[in-house]
Amino acid sequence: MPKPRPEKEPVRRVLPIELQVGDRFVDVGGEWEVISRPYTATDGKSIHVHIRKVSQPATAEIRTWDAPEHVSVKSPAGEEEKR
Repeated sequence: MPKPRPEKEPVRRVLPIELQVGDRFVDVGGEWEVISRPYTATDGKSIHVHIRKVSQPATAEIRTWDAPEHVSVKSPAGEEEKR
C-alpha cells in the first residue's frame, strides 16, 4: 500500500506589488514573512517590501524586486479562499 503524501502548503506566483502581510517565501537565506505592504520606487519599476525571518523575528530587512518579476509565496493558513 502506498504511503500517503504529506499535504503541501499551496504555493502561488504573484507580482511583488501583490504581496500581502503574512505571505511567506523561501530563498537561500531561509523562510521570510512579509510584515508591511509593498511600495514602489523609481517610477514603479522597483517594489520594496519589509520582511522578517520566520526563525528569527528580530531579523528584519527591506527586500527589493523588479516590478515584473514573480515571487512564489505561501499564504497564511485559511487565507487562500479569500484571494
